[in-house]
Amino acid sequence: MENNKFFVEKIRFHLYKKNTISFVGWYFDGHVRGREIRAFLDGKECDVQCDIHSGAEVRQKYLGNFNEINDEIIGMITLPQDWKKGKRLVLTVREENSEKKAYAIAVRILKKIQTQLDYYIETEKMMEENLVVIGWCMGAGDVQFTLLDEQGNILPAEVSRYYRKDLKAVFPEQDAERKPGFQVKADLHDRRDVRKVRLVMEDEDRHRTVCVLKEFRSENKVLKYASKAGNAVRYLERNGMSATIRKVQTKLGKKEASSYEQWRAHYEPKPEEIEQQRRTEFRYNPLFSIVVPLYKTNEQFLNEMIHSIEEQTYTNWELCLADGSADSSLTRRLEQYSAANPKIKFISLTENKGISGNTNEALALVQGDYIVLVDHDDIVPSEALFEFAKALNEDETIDVLYSDEDKISMNGKKYFEPHFKSDYNPDLLCSMNYICHLFAVKRTLQQQIGLFQSEYDGAQDYDFIFRCCEAAQNIRHIPKILYHWRCHMESTAANPESKLYAFEAGRKAVEAHYHRVGIPAHVEHAQFYGMYHTVYDWKETPLISIIIPNKDHIDDLQKCMNSIYEKSDYHNYEFVIVENNSTEQETFAFYKKITSEHDNVKVVYYKGEFNYSKINNFGVSEANGEYLLLLNNDTEMINADCLTEMVHYCMREDVGIVGARLYYADDTIQHAGAVIGFGGMAGHTFIGKSRYDIGYFGRIVCAQDYSAVTAACLMTKRSVYEAVGGLDEKYQVAFNDIDYCLKVRKLGKLVVYNPYAELYHYESKSRGLEDTPEKVERFSGEVERLVTNWPEYFKKGDPYYNKNLTLDNSDFSLRR
Repeated sequence: MENNKFFVEKIRFHLYKKNTISFVGWYFDGHVRGREIRAFLDGKECDVQCDIHSGAEVRQKYLGNFNEINDEIIGMITLPQDWKKGKRLVLTVREENSEKKAYAIAVRILKKIQTQLDYYIETEKMMEENLVVIGWCMGAGDVQFTLLDEQGNILPAEVSRYYRKDLKAVFPEQDAERKPGFQVKADLHDRRDVRKVRLVMEDEDRHRTVCVLKEFRSENKVLKYASKAGNAVRYLERNGMSATIRKVQTKLGKKEASSYEQWRAHYEPKPEEIEQQRRTEFRYNPLFSIVVPLYKTNEQFLNEMIHSIEEQTYTNWELCLADGSADSSLTRRLEQYSAANPKIKFISLTENKGISGNTNEALALVQGDYIVLVDHDDIVPSEALFEFAKALNEDETIDVLYSDEDKISMNGKKYFEPHFKSDYNPDLLCSMNYICHLFAVKRTLQQQIGLFQSEYDGAQDYDFIFRCCEAAQNIRHIPKILYHWRCHMESTAANPESKLYAFEAGRKAVEAHYHRVGIPAHVEHAQFYGMYHTVYDWKETPLISIIIPNKDHIDDLQKCMNSIYEKSDYHNYEFVIVENNSTEQETFAFYKKITSEHDNVKVVYYKGEFNYSKINNFGVSEANGEYLLLLNNDTEMINADCLTEMVHYCMREDVGIVGARLYYADDTIQHAGAVIGFGGMAGHTFIGKSRYDIGYFGRIVCAQDYSAVTAACLMTKRSVYEAVGGLDEKYQVAFNDIDYCLKVRKLGKLVVYNPYAELYHYESKSRGLEDTPEKVERFSGEVERLVTNWPEYFKKGDPYYNKNLTLDNSDFSLRR
C-alpha cells in the first residue's frame, strides 16, 4: 500500500470505553467525501467509526497551517481485548479501487499513551503560607492527587474538584458529572524548607503521572499564558501535552516589563497633588456614606481597608459597617475604631444574614447624600472621594458615579489588571458587570429602588447596579483608578467553577432587568464565566432589506448571497442589488439568473460615478423593508442566526444601529466595533486578533454599545435612516458609516456591536493607497468634514473608549 496524505493530529484513549482509541486527523488535499478510513492491528481489521467536522471552527483550529483545512475527521477505533500482544496499528484510506497506508503507530507507544494522564497546571503559587495548585487532569474516573516533598513524604492537602466546560472541545465524550478541574492546597507554614514538590496524579485504572512543582516560591509565578497561546486547551488539542508544556515554559522564560507599573508611576497623583486636594474647598460638600458588609473578615485586611478610608483627601464621609460574624473577634477592634473616630459606625449582628442582608444592615446606619459600596478587604486610594466630590461640584444632578479599578496582590505590594472602562454602556452591562467598583449612588435614588435582594447573593451588587441605573437620569463615569480590588487565589477570577452560583445569580439579575424594563428576552451563560448572552423573544419577523452595492465580482456576490440563502434561520428578507457601472457581460447574466430563480431579489441600476453614500441611499429608496442591512458584496455569513441576532437587537426602541463581528479570511478580527480617534481619525477595534481572542476584558465577545460600527455589515431601522437623512453623500468613499452612526447617536439611539453575528469580510488587509492627487484631495476633504462636523469626539474623546488607553493601536493597550 502506498503512503497517503492523511495527517493524524492527535491520538489518545477514550475516557470511558475500554480498548478504544480516539483520533483526529485531516486530508492534505482537503477531499473528504468518498473516502473510508480503516484500521488494522498486525493485519487484522478493527472496527472504525468516523465523523466529519466542518466549518469556521475547524478553520480557526488549524489557523496558521500551510494549507487551509476545512474538514477534520474524528474517529474511534475498537481494539481487540488482547491488543497489547500486537506490534503495530496501521490506518489506511480506501477510495474507489485503491487503498493507501495513512498512519502507523507501534503498540509499545500506544501502551505508553494509555498510561499517561492528560493534565495542565494553570497556577502554582504560595498564598499566605499555603501552596495552591490549580489546573485540570483527565483520566479514568476520578483522579486522586497527592503532594510529596523532596524526600517523598506526603504533604497533607485539601483537594477540591470542579467541572470544566472548556475541555469539551478536547474531550467531547466528557459527561457533565466529571470534574477534571482541581485545586490542591497544602499548608506549608511549618515547612519553609520545602522548595520542590511533586504532584502525583493517579486515576482509577492506576495510571500515574508525576508533575514536579518548583516555581511556587518564585514571586508567585502564575502559568497564565493560555490566552496568549490562543488558549492552552486548543494548543493541547493541536499539539499534545508535551508540546503544550514546552510552549508554556518558553513563554515563562521571557520576562515581560510591567507596563502598568510604569503607567502608574507616570499618571498616579504625586504627593504634591494629594496635598493640594487636602487644601481644596468645594462649594458643595456631599456626605459620602461608605457601606461595608463584614463576615469573618481578615483583621489585617480590615485594618488596611479602614486606613484607606481614613486617608481620603476629601473628609466629609462616614463609614458604615455591619458584621455578620456571630460572636466575632472583630467586635473589640471595631469598638476601638468607632471610639477613636466618630465617623466610623458599626453594628454587630447576632446572625449572618448573607451578604445582601448584612449590607442592608449597614445601609440602615447611613445619613449621607451618596452611598458608596466597598468590599471588606479592598483598598480605596486616597483621592477617590475627592474625585467623586469634584464631579458632583461640576454637576449636582448626577445620580450614579463609577470609576475605573485595578487589582492588588494579597500582600498589597503589586497592582495589576487595570480595568479602564467605557462610559455608561447599557448593553455591555447586560453582557457583564463591567461597572463593579468604585460605585456610588444618590441616597434618595437608593431609597426609591430599595435594598439589596438576597435572591441574587453572589451577584447582589450586579442586581443593585441594574436597578440604580434603570432609575438614574444622569450616570457619570470617572476615568481614573479609584479602587484596588484585592485578588484572592480562591476568588471567582482564579477558580471560576468554585462559584457557579454567583454566575447563575448574575444571569438572573440580567434577566430581571429585562423584565423590569419590558423587553422580552431571556439570558444565557456565554462561553466565558461571568459573561452573558441576551436572547430576545420577539414574536414579530419584520422584513429586512439587504442592500448590496455591486460592480462585477459576481463570484464574491454569489458567495455572499448563497451564504444567507443556505444558512440563515431568518427567512423574511429581500436582496436589493445596486448595480454600479459593471462592464463584464457575465455580471448581467448573473443578475438575470438570480432574479429569475428568486422572487426576493431585485437589481436596481445606479448610473452615476462611484459614491458609496449615494449608491446606498438609492438602494434604500428601492427597498421595501422596515429594517435595512447595508452589506458589502465581499462578505460571507457564518452563523445561521446572524440575521436573527442583528434584527432582534435592532427591534429594541432604544437601538438605531447594529453591527457585526467580521473576520478576515484567516480568521483574524477585521471589525469588532469602531472607536473615534484611533489613528487620529477613526478605526476598528482589535484588528488582527484571533477570532477566539476575547479581547480587553471580554470586549471582543460581549455585546456592547459603541460610537460607530462599519457599514460593511450594518443594520438599521428604516425610520432612523430616514430621520437622519441617510448617508451623507458628501462622504464619497470614507467615513460615511462613521458619520451616519454619529448622527444616529445624536438622535438618542444606541449603536450596538453584536459579536454573535459573525461574517467573513474578504477585504484585503492591505488596502489601496490614496495615491493620486484627486484621491488625496477627496480623502482630505472627507477627513476635514468629519472633524468639523463632530469636534466634540476629537476634543473630549470617544465616550465608549477610555482616555487612559492608546489611540495608536486597536488592542486597548495602555496609553504611553
